[in-house]
Amino acid sequence: MKPQNVSSEPRRETAVLVALITKTQNERKTNEYLDELQFLAETAGAITVGRFTQRMDGPSSVTYLGKGKLDEIRAFIEQRADADEPVDIAIFDDELSAKQLRNIEKELRVRILDRTSLILDIFAMRAQTASAKTQVELAQNQYMLPRLQRMWTHLERQGGGSGGGGGKGSVGLRGPGETQLEMDRRIILNRMALLKRRLAEIDKQKTTQRQNRGRLIRVALVGYTNVGKSTLLNLLSGSEVFAENKLFATLDTTVRKVIIQNLPFLLSDTVGFIRKLPTQLVSSFKSTLDEVREADLLLHVVDVSHPDFEDQIAVVDRTLADLGCGETPRVLVMNKMDAYTWVEKDPDDLTPPTSENISLDELQRTWQARHGNDCIFVSARDRLHIDQLRALMYSRIRQLHVQKYPYNDFLFANYDEEGNSI
Repeated sequence: MKPQNVSSEPRRETAVLVALITKTQNERKTNEYLDELQFLAETAGAITVGRFTQRMDGPSSVTYLGKGKLDEIRAFIEQRADADEPVDIAIFDDELSAKQLRNIEKELRVRILDRTSLILDIFAMRAQTASAKTQVELAQNQYMLPRLQRMWTHLERQGGGSGGGGGKGSVGLRGPGETQLEMDRRIILNRMALLKRRLAEIDKQKTTQRQNRGRLIRVALVGYTNVGKSTLLNLLSGSEVFAENKLFATLDTTVRKVIIQNLPFLLSDTVGFIRKLPTQLVSSFKSTLDEVREADLLLHVVDVSHPDFEDQIAVVDRTLADLGCGETPRVLVMNKMDAYTWVEKDPDDLTPPTSENISLDELQRTWQARHGNDCIFVSARDRLHIDQLRALMYSRIRQLHVQKYPYNDFLFANYDEEGNSI
């Protein structure tokens, strides 16, 4: 009898996804958001095995869903468990309160994640540098603090850490009648204070680096996550920045000196935005997002092949406005034109055309009529219209340079690859 082949690969976790259909979010939009949530789950390493939606005026403050829908999800989970195909996680498309998390977990008896905790998990997985790891850990602690009541494990181990006094300080703070919840809260607060001090030092270092870059115009690539910003940076700068077809492939800002004709400038790639970007990440990634705030020109990269790209543009516009960059000059770079698909509209259909049923040529004319020369369609992957993009960037950057440094010429030989003066 031949021995059975046993896979050495660990079993990937399985997940069910849950979202609401409301008066402000119709079924089509909810399904699009669930597609994005599934992509987030896949990026984190989970396999989606079921999707559930419910029509409600708004989420229940107690269990998010109605009792009937919770029973349906629990029956699905139990059925898979009986078939030896367990469900490990239920992921909800909105941020859940501690009360909702506790009650849902009691009903479904599996691990519960909300959109925010899933995004934080991906950021933790993607963080490579000390700066990114510190920023992500602070965001995780900020998220965890109001949800301590549902935590089953104690947090003493998080009190320590290299260079920190969190663990040492928390020992002396444990009074004789203090509950575990109070101790955990003190541990997290001490850890957050330490992380904030570290981030203040990182922010000071990055501010000094930016000040040393001399009289160069700063251009920042911004956009929704996974629209091709890193690929475009590699193409324009000739560098080899990590790029992958997954969400949040880039967390740390990458800055490169680029020269078009005789004009040098700094080009930075920044973390991608997303719908409902956790506020904890926006605040903790201040030093990273300062590259966006201090940019002279923004290249807003858009995945024009995505059926929901107009909503993604709106998300980025709102995020930029929240960062105080609403008035910064920008160019719309409509990327992935090679992947654009459409279905010809029936002549008898009187409904307004959408991005899904108009041709690419018509779409280009529409957007360029709306934004003039500040809109260009390209394909970074196939290198389509990249020369035109370089010409447009040269024109905008030269104009900004003359305005900002009227007495300076365009020849900057004394800068290193990062744009620092030497």
